[in-house]
Amino acid sequence: MKRILIDAAKCDGCMNCTVACMQAHREGPGTVYDLDLTDIRNESRNHIVGCADGSYKPIFCRHCDQPECVMSCMSGALQKDPVTGHVKYDEKRCGSCFMCVMNCPYGVLKADTATRTKVIKCDFCEGLADGPSCVSACPKKAIFVEEVEV
Repeated sequence: MKRILIDAAKCDGCMNCTVACMQAHREGPGTVYDLDLTDIRNESRNHIVGCADGSYKPIFCRHCDQPECVMSCMSGALQKDPVTGHVKYDEKRCGSCFMCVMNCPYGVLKADTATRTKVIKCDFCEGLADGPSCVSACPKKAIFVEEVEV
């Protein structure tokens, strides 16, 4: 199964992955400068944390083998796809309880900032021919996709 992996030692905190994620999920034409940050479709599904020692820690969904978010989702809005291994989110089924947000051990899932009614989560840029936009946007190649055994 394909997973996004991180080599944090290579990350320089440039935020290209975050901007690429926002751009990949925007609706309609335009550039990154046209992003409406109040539109939840434009929120990044990843983020970079600056560490006290000057290094950076990219925070990405790991599409875990035993995802706590899926196990804590009471409405069934989060499901692990048996073919791809990716955790998928169905906002129509979401009850906005945010148990998934509270139970993600990596702090990846979050409530949308506009309405606080839906969950923002990596979708592996499903539908993009080139794969996850964050991977292609990383100039240091700190983010990469690799086939992993489960």
